[in-house]
Amino acid sequence: MASPDARYDFNSDNTAPAAPEAMAAMLEANAGFVASYGDDPVSARAGDMIRGLLDADAEVRFVASSTAANAICLAMLCRPFEAVLAHEHAHVATDETGAPGFFGHGLGIIGLAGASGRIDPVALEKPLAAPDQAHWQAPAALSLTNATEYGTVYAASALKALIDPVKARGCGVHLDGARLANAAAAGFDLKAIAGLGVDLLVIGGTKAGMPPTEAIVIFDRALTRRFDARLKQSGQLPSKGRFFAAPFIGMLEDGALLRHAAHANAMASRLAAAMPFRVTHPVEANAVFVEMDEPTLARLHAAGWFVYRFLDGSVRFMCSWATTAQAVDELAETLRELR
Repeated sequence: MASPDARYDFNSDNTAPAAPEAMAAMLEANAGFVASYGDDPVSARAGDMIRGLLDADAEVRFVASSTAANAICLAMLCRPFEAVLAHEHAHVATDETGAPGFFGHGLGIIGLAGASGRIDPVALEKPLAAPDQAHWQAPAALSLTNATEYGTVYAASALKALIDPVKARGCGVHLDGARLANAAAAGFDLKAIAGLGVDLLVIGGTKAGMPPTEAIVIFDRALTRRFDARLKQSGQLPSKGRFFAAPFIGMLEDGALLRHAAHANAMASRLAAAMPFRVTHPVEANAVFVEMDEPTLARLHAAGWFVYRFLDGSVRFMCSWATTAQAVDELAETLRELR
């Protein structure tokens, strides 16, 4: 366990404060009386800005939790006796306490292999070719993550290579974009998403520097039927919807979303360049993973820096919009002393 005075600068981008642009937009939205449950001018404007960001004609909803957003999306794409194809270390497979199965009333997850969080296209072949029979949950959807759990970034062409074969089988596609801003700052074209065959997209707000909020983008408008009822039943149709939409306005109107993501990515590159331990995954977004034994990790914790061991055994350092060059350099100096 971390000590009470431990520094959490690099533990997760969840530990960072909210960006000033997001908070200013929240305060601006806090004026007068408006309609509830997202039927308000603030939510409408935020939705328009997201459609502009993606250059897509899509429905947009705002919710409080990325876990709920992902699980609700997968429940929309799968029936209880079906399954979702996802990387074996994807958040929906390892870090959501069975939420997809809970919201989807029993839907399954089929874990797929692939280096550094990116699904190997070859891994799709076996589950897609398997006969549809009564004794297993056949795949009905593909869940992708960009940037991945290991801080790598799919190119649009790489996503298309995964999406095309599952679409050919009639499967739906969900894109977990908890760190989509970091992927975009690394060069991923957000305007390509609509043409790739993605049905449901989650755009992360919380990890990007907002107070808790996520945007669900519905490209397949056939899925909008009773979507709000599903949100309501799931506790994700906030009555004061403007306060979940407003942070996106603040982060999008002057480019702060991508500007802050680019800063987080740059801090990760700075840390990787100064890292005395072996880096185990490509540093393409805002995460650095390193090889570190348990005694050294314990000494790092004792020195006041709290990070944790990840799924593959490496130790993760996550940068955020609020990470400073000074903090990177202080951490690097501590790591050099531990080495």
